Amino acid sequence: MRTAHASRVPALPARRIRSVRTGGGLGWSVRLDIRAFGVVVLLLVAAGVASVVLIGTGDFPIPAGDVLKTLAGDGSASQEFIVNDLRLPRVLVGLLVGASLGLGGALFQSISRNPLGSPDVLGLGQGSTAGALIMIVLYSGSATEVAIGALVGGLVTGLAIYLLAWKRGVHGYRLVLVGIGVSAIVTAVNGYLLTKADIVDAARAVVWMTGSLNGRDWAQVWPLLIMCAVLVPVVLGNARGLRMMEMGDDVSYALGVSVERTRLLLMAAAVLLTAGATAAAGPVGFVALTAPQLARRLTRSPGPNLVPSMCMGATLLIVADWASQRAFGADQLPVGVVTGVLGGVYLLWLLVTERKAGRI
Repeated sequence: MRTAHASRVPALPARRIRSVRTGGGLGWSVRLDIRAFGVVVLLLVAAGVASVVLIGTGDFPIPAGDVLKTLAGDGSASQEFIVNDLRLPRVLVGLLVGASLGLGGALFQSISRNPLGSPDVLGLGQGSTAGALIMIVLYSGSATEVAIGALVGGLVTGLAIYLLAWKRGVHGYRLVLVGIGVSAIVTAVNGYLLTKADIVDAARAVVWMTGSLNGRDWAQVWPLLIMCAVLVPVVLGNARGLRMMEMGDDVSYALGVSVERTRLLLMAAAVLLTAGATAAAGPVGFVALTAPQLARRLTRSPGPNLVPSMCMGATLLIVADWASQRAFGADQLPVGVVTGVLGGVYLLWLLVTERKAGRI
């Protein structure tokens, strides 16, 4: 079986890329892909509009204009309570979780050079779930303890995958295979933990495992915001090395890239982003798989597409959260159900497309 290559795309027309230089003695130069920049702007606008609509959605509907006035500090007391204390934190958590999953998925797909090399397939979500289940089932932990357990579980699983896949370096095909095996093992452990739980803890665990933004508040916003503020600059600062690595380790070494150091650093960042997002909202499925793929199709650009993937993930999760609240009448679904259905359909389409192209 041949491994699907993440950077393998059809022949593309000549791209409009401009170089932007700063004045003064610094002499910085930035290559700007016009189409990718436009896609990022459109995604940011879409995420902003969806966020305003979502904030105004609920049992106490608020018009979009009043939402904007309230966010600017000019709303009534009741509107400020509903917007700033109840709905805005949920939306911010959704944006940050979606952005973290989109960026983490783009990193894993680029490192593994495989469109299926996402945290969902590699078992990181299942590892975070195992950590959360241990805290729920064995220790009846609080929400904070469950979040810490999910974060630790994701980190331990990521470390295990890296060590098991190591053989004079970590290569994409072996990384995906090891990840699938670890995912199967951890899934079995999760099933065992559920069988040992009493009915109350089992119900609580199942709700958490679905993936939801219900009840999220500022306590989840700040840790995610700090994590993104630290990790996103680190990732973007190594974007050139990541792009070189997609051409192969030998070429990367020849171009001066410290391959294993860069790979380990970016994998650690991807694991932290995925585990942090899972700790905040539960294992929201398929966002990390679909966001980088959709971003690449919109930008029509090879390479990791880190910023477009991040913006696409945030937009996808906010739109999915709106759909989970409004698209099914009086029945409000956890956002993980909606992303799971949409992501499953996309995965089937991707597998059929890759098979027809002869890549799997």
